[in-house]
Amino acid sequence: MHAWTWPPPLTLGDLYFPAGSPTAGVLAAFATFAVGFLARPLGGIVAGQLGDKHGRKPMLVLALTLMGVATTGIGLLPTYDTIGVAAPILLVLLRVVQGVAVGAQWGGAMLLATEYAPEGKRGVYGSVVQLGVPIGVVTANTVFLLAGAFTTDSSFAAWGWRLPFLVGLFVLALAWYIHRHVEETPEFRKAERELEEKEKAEQNSPLRTVLRNHLGTVLLAGGSFAVNTATFYILITGVLDYTTRDLGMKRDAVLTVSLCVSLTQLVLIPAAAALSDRIGRIRIYAFGAAGIALWAVPMFLLIDTGSLLWLAVGTFVAGCFLSIMYGPQAALFAELFTPEMRYTGASLGDQIAAVLGGGLAPFVMVLLLEATGTSMAVSGYIIALSVIALLSIKVLAGRMRSS
Repeated sequence: MHAWTWPPPLTLGDLYFPAGSPTAGVLAAFATFAVGFLARPLGGIVAGQLGDKHGRKPMLVLALTLMGVATTGIGLLPTYDTIGVAAPILLVLLRVVQGVAVGAQWGGAMLLATEYAPEGKRGVYGSVVQLGVPIGVVTANTVFLLAGAFTTDSSFAAWGWRLPFLVGLFVLALAWYIHRHVEETPEFRKAERELEEKEKAEQNSPLRTVLRNHLGTVLLAGGSFAVNTATFYILITGVLDYTTRDLGMKRDAVLTVSLCVSLTQLVLIPAAAALSDRIGRIRIYAFGAAGIALWAVPMFLLIDTGSLLWLAVGTFVAGCFLSIMYGPQAALFAELFTPEMRYTGASLGDQIAAVLGGGLAPFVMVLLLEATGTSMAVSGYIIALSVIALLSIKVLAGRMRSS
């Protein structure tokens, strides 16, 4: 589950950053959104180091617990009007905890899935973890829409927006379940036995090993995936702000489109992952990245019409390319590293992409729109990230063939 993938960042601009223009409030909210992403590499580093030494399961349980506490905490946090400047400070701190938790969580969940996979099924098993994102969007947007439908505007501002964050209680329940019922992966147990056979003096820190010998692979992995995270958060967060604030579209209608697109991803993500098990991860992954690049301009031309139908078409096609790329990503990143450093290496690659893409993308989108007055600047941003992705994928493919 990725933190804060639903609309409240837009609501929080008024509740926690009340001073200034509407644009300043949105930028402040999106900056707080980005803070969580900046904290994600820390979670990936700490959990990766410990997860490669002590197991995937305990780190995943810890990460889910932190996520549940922080997310629920945001849902219960008093606003600026109640506790003053302490409100935005606490909000930022909770976002940092969320970011650390997500950075720690993805690697553990992904490895529990892929390292249990039978031969030839790693992509499909890994896609189960990837489904957490669209499931989170669907759940949160559904709760958000229901809260808006059954409350007045004043009630929604007072408490209705908090309901999606209380899903953190279910995350805590999931952490408890994994702690009680899920066993450590066989690949980690095998790697652990092999490490125990070596002299203690010869054992290296997984982080040191990755940074010394595999930093290029980590950076290439991050570069290959930044366009996916950036485009995803532009679609579910930046486009919501743009269509409602600049194009005058109805918020609930735009949210409904986003919800429907996420529902289609529940089918497309495992389908792309299954295809990658048959014809290769790199081929599917690169096709998705190329599709994002080619669709970046048509997508915003359709969105700019202000028509709900063309918004749906534009975001649906983009969502298809995102799903094609996202499906095989977990298995691909797992296969870039050996088991004894896999948690660290895969987590770092994913979190670099999250910082460069997801965390900054809505903020960059608002700045580009304000500076240029045209959505084509946002298309150019997506295309630039796509070029970086395709170049990174080409180099990764060469390294995988030679290894």
